[in-house]
Amino acid sequence: MSLPISLAYSVDADDAFMFHALRTGRVPTPGFTFSHHRADTAELNRLALAGQTDVIAISAGAFPSVADRYQLLPHGASVGRGFGPVVVAKQPWTPDALAGKRVGIPGLTTTAWMVLRMIEPRAIPVQIPIFPFGRIFDAVANNEVDAALLIHEGRLVYPDRGLHLVVDLGIWWEKNVGLPLPLGVNVIRRGLGDATIAALSQVLRASIRWALDNRAELIAALAAEDRGDPALANPALVDHYLSLYANADTAEMPADARRGVEELFARAKRAGLMGEGIGDASSFLDWAP
Repeated sequence: MSLPISLAYSVDADDAFMFHALRTGRVPTPGFTFSHHRADTAELNRLALAGQTDVIAISAGAFPSVADRYQLLPHGASVGRGFGPVVVAKQPWTPDALAGKRVGIPGLTTTAWMVLRMIEPRAIPVQIPIFPFGRIFDAVANNEVDAALLIHEGRLVYPDRGLHLVVDLGIWWEKNVGLPLPLGVNVIRRGLGDATIAALSQVLRASIRWALDNRAELIAALAAEDRGDPALANPALVDHYLSLYANADTAEMPADARRGVEELFARAKRAGLMGEGIGDASSFLDWAP
C-alpha cells in the first residue's frame, strides 16, 4: 500500500523542473503516491508554518521559523553564484536611494527581502504576489511602488520593461560574504520519521536527476505551460533561467552552498531579522539524507 505524500512548490520554472518527473510518472515512486499543489512563494512559506505539507519548496530565509517541523533536504535548492534577485526602478539609483522608498516585494518571509534588509533596512516593503507575473511591473509603472524586488524570471526581463538595476542581491552577497547565496530550499516534514524521510529523499533526488538528464524535453514542456505572460513562453528564457537555478547545485547542495545557508542565518541573527526564540543555526540546522 502506497503512502500519500503532499508536495507544494512554486509556479516558477525551476520548481516545476524538479517535480515534473513525479507529476508525469517518469520515475519510479515505490511506496509513495504524490499530490501536487502550486502557489506563490509567500503562500508556500505560510503552508510550511502550518506544518501540514509533507515536502515543500520554501524560501531559505523562512526555514528557521519552521525548523521544528521540517528538515532541510540536501537537494532541490535554488542557489545564486554571483547573481540573485534584483531590485529595479525607473531611475538608475544606487542602493542607498531605497531608504524610505516603497519597494514591491514577493513576501515578508522571502530570502530576497531578508537580504535586502541587510543592504538597506530603511526600505519600506509593499507585498505584491509573484503571480500573475506582470503584476509587479504594473505596480512600478503605476507608481504604486518606487522600486521592485524581482525573484524568479522577472530578473531576466526587467530591461525590456524600461527599468534600471539598483542592486543585484547575489552580487552584493558574493562581494560581502564570499559564498553562494541560498535562495530557495526544499524541506521535508520531520513527522514522517527517519526511514520514510530517507526513502522519500531518494525518490525526490531521482526526479531532479531525471530532469537534468532530460533538460531539452523539460524546456519545451515548461515553455508550453500557460503562466499568464507571453515572455514566459520563450524557450530561450526558460533555458537561461534554468541554467541559473536548476543545475548541479539543485541536484546536490555542495559544501560551499551549505556554508552559505549557515552564513545567511548567522547574519540574519546578528541583524535581528529572525524571530524571537530562534537560536543559532547550530541549534536547528540538521540535514536530511
